[in-house]
Amino acid sequence: MDANQIAGNGMQQIIGFILELDKLKGVTRKTRPLGLTRYENSAEHSWQIALLATSLAHFAPSDIDVNRVIRMLLVHDIGEIDTGDTLVYVEGGWKERKAAELAAVTRIFGLLPGTQGAPFLELWQEFERGESPEARFANAVDRAMPVLLNLANEGQSWRENGISHARVVGRIAAPIQEGCPALWTYLEGKLDEARAKGWFGA
Repeated sequence: MDANQIAGNGMQQIIGFILELDKLKGVTRKTRPLGLTRYENSAEHSWQIALLATSLAHFAPSDIDVNRVIRMLLVHDIGEIDTGDTLVYVEGGWKERKAAELAAVTRIFGLLPGTQGAPFLELWQEFERGESPEARFANAVDRAMPVLLNLANEGQSWRENGISHARVVGRIAAPIQEGCPALWTYLEGKLDEARAKGWFGA
């Protein structure tokens, strides 16, 4: 098979897709990596939670396909290439933001040849629906990671953005408890300790 045949079999489209994904490295979040003054990006977040999910798999409340969870987490924020990141504690406007993200992932996965993008879109939608055991576990891990960084950073993004303890618990308790009860049991006590230390915003 020569270079023209390889290109004709979708190689260039796949490379184009992967290079488009590189833009996720430029999507800035609101939490700083440990020991750094800059903010993390969404690509780093996706990589880290994929490893967190792998490490926590034995705490999942039911038998899950961990490989599916990992794939889900690797694609769940790809829409932010077009929409940017939204702080999880923001209230209101989520319906519009999710519609914009769906349009974004449809465009980006559509860069792949043929029907190759369809499984990625299916994973993204499964994560958003949060109905399968894998999706619930993936959502729990996704919600937990910024909390873990804030706990390690003395509440850095909570303090910077005026996020209260009640607001954090109200946003993350249900999905984490549903997707990974043991993780919520761990975090609940840590959040109480952080409140006592004054690590939340007003």
